[in-house]
Amino acid sequence: MNDKDALIQPDRGQDAIPIHLVNGEGFEKWAKGLSAPQRAALAGQKFTGKGYQTAIVPDGDGWFAAGGVADPADLSSWCLAKLAEVLPAGTYRLAKGEPGPALFGWQTAQYRFDRYREEKDGEGARILLTKDVAAIRPIVAEADAANLVRTLVNTPAEDMGPESLEIEASHLAKAHGAKLMVTRGDALEKGYPMIHAVGRAAARSHAPRLIEIEWGAEDAPRVAIVGKGVCFDSGGLNIKPGNSMALMKKDMGGAAHALALASLIMEQRLKVRLHLLIPAVENAVSGNSFRPGDVLATRKGLTVENTNTDAEGRLVLGDALTKASEDGAALIIDFATLTGAARVALGPDLPGLFTRTDDTATDLLEAGVANDDPCWRLPLHDGYREMLKSDVADMVNAPSGGFAGATTAALFLDRFVGTQDDGTPIDWAHFDTFAWRPAAKPGRPKGGAALGLRAAWHMLKKRYGG
Repeated sequence: MNDKDALIQPDRGQDAIPIHLVNGEGFEKWAKGLSAPQRAALAGQKFTGKGYQTAIVPDGDGWFAAGGVADPADLSSWCLAKLAEVLPAGTYRLAKGEPGPALFGWQTAQYRFDRYREEKDGEGARILLTKDVAAIRPIVAEADAANLVRTLVNTPAEDMGPESLEIEASHLAKAHGAKLMVTRGDALEKGYPMIHAVGRAAARSHAPRLIEIEWGAEDAPRVAIVGKGVCFDSGGLNIKPGNSMALMKKDMGGAAHALALASLIMEQRLKVRLHLLIPAVENAVSGNSFRPGDVLATRKGLTVENTNTDAEGRLVLGDALTKASEDGAALIIDFATLTGAARVALGPDLPGLFTRTDDTATDLLEAGVANDDPCWRLPLHDGYREMLKSDVADMVNAPSGGFAGATTAALFLDRFVGTQDDGTPIDWAHFDTFAWRPAAKPGRPKGGAALGLRAAWHMLKKRYGG
């Protein structure tokens, strides 16, 4: 990829190509101020100011760019993204006003996943200038975090297995002086039996592990970030059909979100004691695969009847959430590509959000709307807890019938999130995210996607400061 830090630079009056933003309502008035050849150029490119339209307009010996937006005075993250994708390489500035939140989309629009082939756009970077110098570092950090999610999710399982996630975590810990702890292989069997059961069938090179990072002042509020790291999900003995298995490299999307959020917390030095936990496994098929009907021990002390080996994500998260709860977390946030039910209900763009408290739900939903990362709250309906009952164990991992699949998965996780010392339930939020974009949009290419990341980050930043 290009050096993304160079895509947004301070405006110190250097030469730059102007970008004029206009919408359909104001197009006629704006066009009247142009010359006849300029209006002809716009007409030839069928530019009328509609959203995401772009045009290049001659201007003396040079030219300027035009972009269609909904409201030139109120830009979103994506208003300049199409321009960043299609304009020639060069340096640009807005003719009026500042880019504000659109700096984010300018940077993410130029993301390329080029690990396995050379991307030849042939022209180099498109640089945007801003006078709001203080905005550059945080917006670049957010864009880099979103692009990290994309890269990790886009990488196939052979090159992004549990060991690779551990390497990513170790780089992150080293960069910020954090403490890295890893429990691997058969060492999991006693302390994290569900993580071990799910991951034990994988090849030795993809052995299961629990990856942890600790960072921050010990007396700061403790925030745990947990990410589902199923690096490939065959479905286990309840094996998936081929078309359902095709995208299962992305089943570690929760871990990718957790790593990216942790990087933001540490880079921006949030006033928290961070505890990152990633249960990293491959749900493989072999002679020692865990089986339907097996009763699994858990770190919590509960027993779980495994009714579906393809409902493995909630199992590994259960042990990780138990560990996060033991250390006195004030808040736990988990990310997981957990259920098809959430996708059926909400489609690919909206992460399902489950929380124990209305205040945390409101904070996350508002942060998502304000930062172009919307989420949708789904219910932790107590009446559905009975669906998790088992005849032979404390609970099942996957109820039969298929009703309320996203909610019953979240209720399963809820059993493993603990309480404070005074018995108050730990504040907990669960994102059931897709981590994938099936079709490209400006600033958001097809492939791995960060969905829920900015909502969580801005909520944490508002709550704990930096």
